Amino acid sequence: MPQVRTYVGVVDEAEASGQVWRDEVRTGPTAEQDRDALARLVEADSDPFEVELYELAADPQVLSIDRAQRSRAGQYARHVRRLQERQQHKGC
Repeated sequence: MPQVRTYVGVVDEAEASGQVWRDEVRTGPTAEQDRDALARLVEADSDPFEVELYELAADPQVLSIDRAQRSRAGQYARHVRRLQERQQHKGC
């Protein structure tokens, strides 16, 4: 697998792209925020395209997938943080 050089050393390309995805998931708007923003648009202007986007954003499966992705990204971040803490404690 290709490797990417970073400021902390050599990182696997798949791991680097995974980290980018996790960062986007955790920092981007939630599906609920998207749904609410689209609801405000639909209330103000009932454009058929906006209504269709709202219906997609309000789909329970979309909301569930978003929550699961955010949960997984958070779990992974905690896992990495614990590993780093263990490394630091071993060095003491």
